[in-house]
Amino acid sequence: MELTRRKFMTYSAVAMAAPAVLRVSGARAQEATVLRLHHYLPPAANFPSLVLAPWAKKIEEESGQKLKVELFPALQLGGKLPQLYDQAKHGVVDIVWTLPGATPGRFPSIEPFELPFVAGAKGIQNALACQEFADKHLTKETADVKLLSCWAHDAGVIHTNAAISSMDDLKGLKLRSPTRLAGEALAALGATPVGMPLPQVPEALAQKAIDGCVIPWEVVPSLKIDQLTRIHTQIPGSPTLYTATFFLAMNLNRYNGLPDDLKAVIDNNSGKSFAALAGKMWDDVGADVLSKIQSDGSSQVATISEDEKKKWIDATKPAQDKWVEEMKAKGIDGAALVDEVRTLVAKHANG
Repeated sequence: MELTRRKFMTYSAVAMAAPAVLRVSGARAQEATVLRLHHYLPPAANFPSLVLAPWAKKIEEESGQKLKVELFPALQLGGKLPQLYDQAKHGVVDIVWTLPGATPGRFPSIEPFELPFVAGAKGIQNALACQEFADKHLTKETADVKLLSCWAHDAGVIHTNAAISSMDDLKGLKLRSPTRLAGEALAALGATPVGMPLPQVPEALAQKAIDGCVIPWEVVPSLKIDQLTRIHTQIPGSPTLYTATFFLAMNLNRYNGLPDDLKAVIDNNSGKSFAALAGKMWDDVGADVLSKIQSDGSSQVATISEDEKKKWIDATKPAQDKWVEEMKAKGIDGAALVDEVRTLVAKHANG
C-alpha cells in the first residue's frame, strides 16, 4: 500500500510538472532573437536617442517581438572606433554604427562625399544622395557585411574662440578634423588639422590642446561645444566645406541566418528609409540648436561671405585633385565619382 502511495505521489508530481516544462519550452521557443548594436557615442547623444533607439523599437514591433535590438553605446563592448566595422564583419557584435572615414583608404568609393565643397548643406540631401550612391558603388567594398544603410550629415560648422571671416584668420589654428580628407581641406585653408575621436574634443578644448573643431550643429549640445567655444562660423549654402559619411552595418552570417520574414523587417527599415530618418534628424536638430544658440546670446554665429567662400573653394581644389590622382593609381575614376556625387546631391536638394 505504501509503495502504491509513493508511486501515485511520484506520478502526480511528474504530471503536475509536465505543463510547467511545456510552458518553459514554449517560452524558450518564442524568445526573441537579440541583435547587439554597438556604437561610439553616449546614449543621450542625439543620434542614438533620436534615431537608433526608435529604429530598434520599430524593428521589435514590426517583427512581433521576434527581434530585439539591444544598444551598446560608448564602445561598451570594447575596442575603438576604427575597429567597429570589423566587429560586425567578424561577428563580435551583430550591428555597428560607424564612420568609413575612421579607416582611411578602406572605402575609397564613398570618399567623394568627404572632399571639400562637394556635399550639400542639408542632411537630408546628403543622406539620400549617399544611400543612392552606395547602392550603386559600395557593393564590392562592403561585401563582407550586410550594409543596412549609408548616409551623410549636414554642413559642418567651425567652432572657435576666434573670429573667422577669411582664410587669414584660420592660419595657425589647431582644429579637430573629423576625417582625413576634411583635415587636408583645413590644411589647404591654413589651419592645422588635429585628428582625435569625437568624445575627446571637450577635454581637448578645455585644456587648450586645440583651438576649435569642425562639427555639425547637431552634436554641439551633447559635447558642450557651445560652452567651450563662443564663435561659430558657418559656410553659406551648397556646396559646403565638408560632410562625414556613416555606415549601419550588420554581420553577414547573422543576417543570412534570419528567416525570410525577419529579413524583410530588417530590409524594410534599411536603405533609403533609414537614410531619410537620419538626414532629417540632422536637419531638424541642427536648426533647433542654431536657434537656441542665437537666442541665448552668449555665443556669436557668423557666416563667411560668398566671395570668401569662392576663395576657399579655389584654395581647396588641390586637395580634390590630389584625391583624384590617388584614385587613378588604384584604378578608380575619381573624377567621375565626384561628378556623380555632385549630381546626386543636387538631385536630392529638396529631400
